[in-house]
Order: sequence, then C-alpha cells, then structure tokens
Amino acid sequence: MSEIGIFAAVLFGYSLASRRLERLWVSAPMAFVAAGIVLGPDCLDLISLELTSETGLLLAEAALVVVLFADASRIDVTALRESRGALPVRLLGFGMPLTIALGTAAGALLLTEIDFWEAAMIAAVLAPTDAALGQAVVSSEAVPKRIRQAVNVESGLNDGLSIPFLFLFTGLALSETGVNAGDWLGFAAEQIGFGALVGIGAGLGGGLLVDRAEARRWITPAFAQLAMLGLALGAWALAGELGGNGFIAAFSAGLAAGRVAKSHCASILDFTEDEGQLLNLAVFFLFGISAIGFLDAAGWEVVLYGALSLTVIRMLPVALALARSGLQPISVGFIAWFGPRGLASIILALVVIEEEPDLPGISTLFAAMTVTVLASVVAHGISARPLTRAYGRRIAASGEDAAEMQATAEMPIRGSLGERL
Repeated sequence: MSEIGIFAAVLFGYSLASRRLERLWVSAPMAFVAAGIVLGPDCLDLISLELTSETGLLLAEAALVVVLFADASRIDVTALRESRGALPVRLLGFGMPLTIALGTAAGALLLTEIDFWEAAMIAAVLAPTDAALGQAVVSSEAVPKRIRQAVNVESGLNDGLSIPFLFLFTGLALSETGVNAGDWLGFAAEQIGFGALVGIGAGLGGGLLVDRAEARRWITPAFAQLAMLGLALGAWALAGELGGNGFIAAFSAGLAAGRVAKSHCASILDFTEDEGQLLNLAVFFLFGISAIGFLDAAGWEVVLYGALSLTVIRMLPVALALARSGLQPISVGFIAWFGPRGLASIILALVVIEEEPDLPGISTLFAAMTVTVLASVVAHGISARPLTRAYGRRIAASGEDAAEMQATAEMPIRGSLGERL
C-alpha cells in the first residue's frame, strides 16, 4: 500500500506544477523516471517494487497492449498503402529495417561479450520510437502537418512491427546456446501467426459489434470507450490462451477494428490520453526505480552504443529513407533527431526477460536499453520545445510550394496531454 501512496504523491505533486514544469522543459516521463530513481532502493530506499516483479511486468504489459491497440487503430492503412512515396512508408519500410541492421552491426562490433543474434535483439528492442517523449513535435502547429504526421505514424506502427523481428532474433540467439533453433522458430511462427489471426478476428468481430450497438443506440459513449479497451485486453488474453503472442494480437486487433469501427476507435484514444497515460507514467516510475540496478553491466561500450543508437543508428537510416523525398536537409535532420526511445523499448526488454530469463546476454540487453532510454528521456524532453520553435521559424520561410507543405491525411495523435505550442 505504501508503494501506491508514494506513486500517488508523485502524481499529485507533478500534476500541480505540470504546466510550469513543461515550460521549463521538464516532461512528465522525465519527472517520473527521476522520482523513481530518487525514491528507489539505490537512493532514498523508500520504495522497492521493481519493474521486473510480477506486478511490474503485468502493469507494463497492460500499458503496451493499450498503446499497441490505440496506435494501430488510429492509422489509416488504406491511405498508407495507396501512398507508396509517403514519408511514413519510407520510414517504416526502409528506415526501420535499416535501423535494426545498423544497430545489429554496431552491437556486434562494440558489445563483444554477447553473440551476434543477441546484438540483433538489442537492435530490435531499441528500434521503436515514442513520439510522446517529444510531444511538442507532433502537437505544434508550427511544424508542417506532413512532418508531424511522419513522426506520428512512424511511432504508431514501429512498436508493433518490431515484435516479429525480436522473436526471430531471440530464436536465433537461443540456437547459439544449444537450444534447438527449429523448435524455437516454430514456436515463434505460432506466436506471430496465431497472434495475428486472433487479433484480426477479434478486431473485426468486436469492432462490428460495437458499430452495430452504436447504430441501434444500445451503447453509451462511456461504455463504447470501455468496450474498445475490453477488446484490446481480450485479444491479448485470448491469443495467450491459444498459443499466440498477445502483443501482436492487440496490434492486429487495433488495425482491424480501425477499419470497421473507425469512429468508435476514438474511444480508445480518449482512454490513452487520460487513464492510459496513467499506466504509462507508472511504467516510467517503475523503470526509474530499477534503472540503476540495470546499469550494473553498463561499461563504456554500452554507453557508446546508447549514444550511437540515438544518433548515427537512427539518423543515417532516416536520411537514406528520405533521400529524394524533396524535403529540405533541416526537415530530414528534424525527423531523424526526433526518434525517442521510451515505453516500447522498456516493455520489449521485459518481454525478453519474461520469455528467456536465462539468456546469456540479458544483462547487457537491459543495460543498453536503460542507457538509451534514460538519455532519450532527458535529451528529447529538453530539446523538443526549443528545436520545434526554431524549426518552425525556419520552415515558415520556405513558402507553400515546399515539399514539407504538401497536403497529407491527418491522423489522431497519442499522448497529447501536454500544452500545445
């Protein structure tokens, strides 16, 4: 009960000064991670609940399920498919695989105490971006809509797309420890396949039922919101029972539900803006409590890898993906820099330790994730507002004919509790 009380006190205190703190460039994730570090066992020792505990894992999994479903449901897949030259298609179809490949190569060269496929696992864990850590970028009207939506959509889809890569690399890593690779890869295929099938079925069926109930006025707005939340959690739980991956099921369910009940998927987005945000902040708080312990394996090689992950490993693939897009170099650099690592990377690392706690490179994986996320929370949290303002002023002089000003479909933005610029 004391842990809940301490978290409630942190939440209440930050809420009272939230507008003032945001103007001082102190984001909510930054504040909650810092509070976890200070109050945790390595500093004041007022709270000992760890992220890797059963409670911490369940909380983190629930947060990722809601985020995956909500992010997928807000994406107009048809519009993306028809716009092959669209910026999100470039970032996801070319930039993300190249980021994983470059991250794997860097890990294999720097982190010599782990094998190649464990380095690939770290790259997959750190591939997803978290636009909520640089909220000013996707909420500021000073940033052209096309640029905002590129960052927004990339962040919404790359967390779900990274999960199959992670399962594949985990199987190959286990083969190096004597585990039969064929057995694991068969298990991974079942996880991905059954997860996708369960998710699509649940998303289509559940979305249609909510849509019909709304058409007949059987459902209230409040319960429409709860129904979509129940659909996300239900797909996750059912996939687990049937041998599929619950996260892939939640992501697939969001994609499917977004096609048949688009207007009602706004309900789950409303949830992520309020109650879902509470889950996310709780995960960041628990991450802060455990962060110093995760850093035990963080030598200079891990620190350098974390720095490269936020710079070269992210920025070079983005630059190549956006080549010949017509964007000005300042826009390419802006998109490349704002690839924060946050909630998805934390939880994907937890997925690994839950599935394979005895993996030889697990301590290095957690150290690399922790260094990268801590650096990202601070660097992107501090830089989001000033760089957004500076970029907005520069790009405003480009004129209406600039590639940045081209019309684009606007999709809902997650995590917009912060004040608009």
